[in-house]
Formats: sequence, C-alpha cells, structure tokens
Amino acid sequence: MNITVAIDCMGGDHGPRVTVPAALDFVAREPGFDIVLVGRRDAIEAELRARGTAANPRLRVHHASEVVSMNESAADALRKKKDSSMRVAVNLVKSGEARACTSAGNTGALLAISRFVLKTLPGIDRPAICTVLPTMRGEGYVLDLGANVDCTPENLLQFGVMGAMLVSAVEHRERPSVGLLNIGVEDIKGNETVKQAGELLRGSGLNFYGNVEGDDIYRGTTDVVVCDGFVGNVALKASEGLAQMIAQFLREEFSRNALRKLAALVALPAINAFRARMDHRRYNGASLLGLRGIVVKSHGSADSYAFGQAIRRAAEEVRNDVVQRITQRMAQMHPQSHISQAGVATQ
Repeated sequence: MNITVAIDCMGGDHGPRVTVPAALDFVAREPGFDIVLVGRRDAIEAELRARGTAANPRLRVHHASEVVSMNESAADALRKKKDSSMRVAVNLVKSGEARACTSAGNTGALLAISRFVLKTLPGIDRPAICTVLPTMRGEGYVLDLGANVDCTPENLLQFGVMGAMLVSAVEHRERPSVGLLNIGVEDIKGNETVKQAGELLRGSGLNFYGNVEGDDIYRGTTDVVVCDGFVGNVALKASEGLAQMIAQFLREEFSRNALRKLAALVALPAINAFRARMDHRRYNGASLLGLRGIVVKSHGSADSYAFGQAIRRAAEEVRNDVVQRITQRMAQMHPQSHISQAGVATQ
C-alpha cells in the first residue's frame, strides 16, 4: 500500500505554479508514494491541465476554500481560516489520510496550526525547526531555527533527542553525535541555560560531544547542533547572507575585465561544481520535529526543484519512522512517567 503525502498547494510565493509540478515530478520518481494536492480546486486543476495531466488515483485533489497569506498572523490563520489549504493538509495527517504534509506557507501559521491540530509527542514540550546544512564532512543538522526564541535546559535536551533520532533514522547512523552551540567549548562558558542543558545532555545517554562553536556547524564537528531558536535563526540568516556575498564577489571578480572573463570560462567546470555543492535548493525542507505527525516546511520562495526536495524530506521521514523513534527514545529516558504512545500516528 502506497504512502500518502499531503501538499499545501497554495502556500509560498508562487503557489500551484511551483507546488503542482514538484508533486508531479515526485510521483513520477517515487512509485511507492501518492500525493494529495490541497487547495483551490480550480487553480490546481488548471495547473494540471497546463502540464497535460489530470487527477488520478495516485494524484488526487482535495479542495480547500481558503489561503493563509505569507504575512498573516499565526493567530488569525489558526482561528479564522479553518478551511485553509494549510489547515486541511495538516488535518489529513491527523486523520491518517496522509502520513506527512509539506507546505511553503507562512512559518508561524504552520507552526501554530500543526501544534494545535497534531499536538506534541509525549515528553516533548515544544516542536522545533530542524534543517540540514552542507558541511566539510557532508551534511549536518541544526535545531532549533526559530520556533522557540526562549528555551529551558529541558527544551534543549529534547531538541538533542529529536535531532539525534532524525539523523539516526534518515542518515542511518547508529549513534549520531550531538553538540551544544555555545560561545566556547569549555563547560564553564555560556549562560546558565546552556550550562544546565550541557549537564542534562551529558547524562542523557546520547552521544554528546560537548559544546561547539559557530564555526563547528560548517566544519561538521558533530552530526547535530542544538541551540535555541533565536541563536539558530540568527546563525542561519548570517550564513545565507555570507553565501550570497561570496557568490556576488565571485561574479564581480570574474567579470572585471576580458582576461578575468576568459579565466572564468577555463574555471567554469569548477565553478559549476562549487555552485552545485552550495546550492541551497538541495537542502530545502525544514522538519517540524516533536509533533504527532510529520510536517515539513519549504522555503517560501522555493522553485519546483527546491519544493520537490522538501517533499522528499517528508517522504524519507515517513519511510524511516522518525516520529516513532523520537517517541520511543523519550519513553526510554522517562520510564517512570509511563509515557504512552497512544494517539501517535503510525509512521
């Protein structure tokens, strides 16, 4: 039986013009998955017709009459738009009609709706946003990236568990290493929250490396880097800005004169390889970890290729039982609380 993924087709900067072709490509490449296209039926079907296809058993349309705008408040999206494409897609996960959903829509609204509809897993206080980044050693995972500005030491411990279970599942690493982002590697560094989180992580049974600094993220020192959402979001946006600056500087230097342009032609294979390795679209798709179901957030400006990567990330999390792994690990850490797995969607 195929696994179904729900797509919020109306979210993001481009809506069905990007989400529908991404879904078509995914279905063509992944025979074990079906797609539910959620949104305004006329807009979705028009996009399907434009691409010479129609709804079928593996690619069906589920009508939703409302759309959450990119600048809409999370509270309004939650209270006033109960038939939005975003809300309906998350509802399909709750009901079991879909095993995961992907949206490029408003991040705050998606977080609020997902937490309200799906609820958090037993032992998890707050969901966290986790994404994968390129490193010198391959890829690394960082969380939280903006869902939780203020965190307790217990929150940071939970983020470490969720990140480790995600990497263990999708990267097939038995004991992924976990680092705690800090202003120094020494245990005495950092604020009280980070110091206490370090103590909790050391006693957690995770493969805790210790404190890591900002440059360790891209060195690939650890498989998982844990931080609060304020620090994580600043680090991510600073990294994106640096990447854009480097790309701009390279363009300027290679176009400065005829000799530089000739050098650019000679270096073109290396430039293209570098661009492919650093292509942010390859890493599109941030997981909302800690929920009783799988939700993946795509960048709002994603093109069809990038949005397809977000769909694939959701599919991989379903295929590798990420929710169940997190639930089981939390139960092992808190056996005295008799954490029940009842109500967790089967993954």
